[in-house]
Amino acid sequence: MVKNIEMDEKVSLSNQLQQDVNGGVVLLITYTVNPEDEDKFIKTWSSAAEISKKTSGVMSAQLHRGIAGSRVFMSTHVFESAEAIKQQYKNPDFPSKIAEYPASTVTSTHVFKKIAIPGICED
Repeated sequence: MVKNIEMDEKVSLSNQLQQDVNGGVVLLITYTVNPEDEDKFIKTWSSAAEISKKTSGVMSAQLHRGIAGSRVFMSTHVFESAEAIKQQYKNPDFPSKIAEYPASTVTSTHVFKKIAIPGICED
């Protein structure tokens, strides 16, 4: 079973998903996986991303891998709203897919909203 650790001990993912946020949000998930489970992890993540892409409000998904032999992966999913994230989790196919991740998988999930910094990044 996947072990989930809150990214922010003061604000849970559940609390974030109760927040009414205008505009797009990014769901960032880090995964730590034992080396022998990496192929199964990538295959399962790909299947879960296919389900996610079919959810209304999903704009993009991307998987990243740590370099230099790192066991850490990171995925970013851009959604139109926090409500769209909740809808993904309500899809009956999605929770069963999460159960397919290797037992060594440790995740940390958090929702972010882009901020604008003049001259550097736009909102």
